[in-house]
Amino acid sequence: MTRSRSFRPRLVGVIFSENDLARALTLPRLPDLFELRLDGLHPVIDQLPDAIRRLRRPLIITARSPAEGGKGRLPLERRRELLLRFLPYAALVDVELRSASGLSAVRERARAKKVQVILSIHDSKTTPKSHELQSAVARACLLGADIFKVAVCTDRAPQVERLLKFIRTESSRIPISAMGLGRLGSQSRARLAGAGSVLNYAHLGEPVVEGQPSLAELRANCLSIR
Repeated sequence: MTRSRSFRPRLVGVIFSENDLARALTLPRLPDLFELRLDGLHPVIDQLPDAIRRLRRPLIITARSPAEGGKGRLPLERRRELLLRFLPYAALVDVELRSASGLSAVRERARAKKVQVILSIHDSKTTPKSHELQSAVARACLLGADIFKVAVCTDRAPQVERLLKFIRTESSRIPISAMGLGRLGSQSRARLAGAGSVLNYAHLGEPVVEGQPSLAELRANCLSIR
């Protein structure tokens, strides 16, 4: 993945639960990558190494902060432990921008292992103002992110337009993954993928958040992803 607007959008299947993991292992048509939500998979965490070997796709790993929708209220120390444990299996690791300092050991280990780093923000309640998004992406660049990811509320059309403008103006600085949550989430994701979002997430059976489309829906609604 390089810092280029021409980077082909990729489809990511989110594995959030034991059921998702079972579905991922039997999909007739695979996405480009899988994301392992280690916070959601915490109850079956010791079963993951064997399953990972059968997923047949590059992996994004993340252990989401409870402040940004993470499951299980995992403390920072446990999230750090999980990310370091599964980093050898990963092509990319997703760390929330607000946790970048606390998870600096993960970022440093990732760079040493040539695992790409996604710095991200998630907010299901609001959409940051344009200047807030610009400030966030500037900080991500300073911290050496390979990709900046933003997943925020899109209940209203102006919020979708703000994300579209953001990705069109900032993608020349760093590859951006942008997606909507909420009432207009599904349709916003197809439009954002078309505008250049490099990673586009879909569920494998049940939405993790409102507005998250299935793999089939995102493929059907977005000509950029096939």
